[in-house]
Amino acid sequence: MTTRSYTRADFQTDQEVRWCPGCGDYTILASVQQFFATLGRPREEFVFISGIGCASRFPYYMNTFGMHSIHGRAPAIATGVATTRPDLSVWVITGDGDALSIGGNHLIHVLRRNVNLKILLFNNQIYGLTKGQYSPTSEIGKKTKSSPFGSIDYPFNPVSLALGAEASFVARTLDMDRNHTQAMLKAAYEHEGAAFIEIYQNCNVFNDKAFIQVTGKEERVHNRIDLQHGKPIVFDGGSKAIVMRDGQATIVESSLVDPNAILVHDETRPDPAIAFALSRLSHGPYGPTPLGIFRNVERPVYDVELNAQVAEAKEKLGEGDLEKLIRSHGTWAVEAESPNGG
Repeated sequence: MTTRSYTRADFQTDQEVRWCPGCGDYTILASVQQFFATLGRPREEFVFISGIGCASRFPYYMNTFGMHSIHGRAPAIATGVATTRPDLSVWVITGDGDALSIGGNHLIHVLRRNVNLKILLFNNQIYGLTKGQYSPTSEIGKKTKSSPFGSIDYPFNPVSLALGAEASFVARTLDMDRNHTQAMLKAAYEHEGAAFIEIYQNCNVFNDKAFIQVTGKEERVHNRIDLQHGKPIVFDGGSKAIVMRDGQATIVESSLVDPNAILVHDETRPDPAIAFALSRLSHGPYGPTPLGIFRNVERPVYDVELNAQVAEAKEKLGEGDLEKLIRSHGTWAVEAESPNGG
């Protein structure tokens, strides 16, 4: 059987792509379409499910199956698809507002269950669709239409949150770095279970240059920490390194420590403690910020376990009788009382 060759055009629809000119979503869309073209897999085997927000237009622009669902509930709907159709590759498109506000519970539970789907969280640290209110990832002091004196909310760190929910795959990338984004997509696609990728995405209208410290030509040299499995974690041209001290990931001058003390990145470490420590190096894209795969471990996949359980039940008990089940336990008859109390 020969594998058909695809191009990015095979995954483009006839819909006009309608984001603000210069939005980082365009680059992410191009990266995803280009990556899918390399897989040699029919577009009918992919499903994109989104919630509400600028990012949630994504299914309209992918020539695959898809659903533009409701606010924050994309992980729940995607769970239903992944568990009933394990032959499909299921992807969730969400944003920092959609996933971390009203959708917070759905996100953490799909990660802890390890459902076999891939979550792309576009983090622009603002509510773009509703015109510029602060979001769950906006920094303290952020002045917006809904926080004119500065936000007093403490923001989420999405990578820390995912690791705290015991996600089996957690990564971070940038909208403008297409090669890095596609590398993260490939690793997530190959992972069995829930894969979570935070994508720093520029909103040039309401939060422009929010990620300049890790995207700017001069700034990124000093601040971008590329996590590479099996390699010592160094950055800034090798002049700085990461070591573990008292359970915390700490930045040091490379020349001042024993090379053997420099932390060697192990994304497959079963205990997420060190991955979590790395995620705390920066609370957002400020100063030295890790990018890449924080964690990539194997553990039981929810939909595989569920379908095995259903198959076992059928083998032992045969096909079920729904009416019999409903009427078998905890049922009672209610008789109407007569007007005279009889």
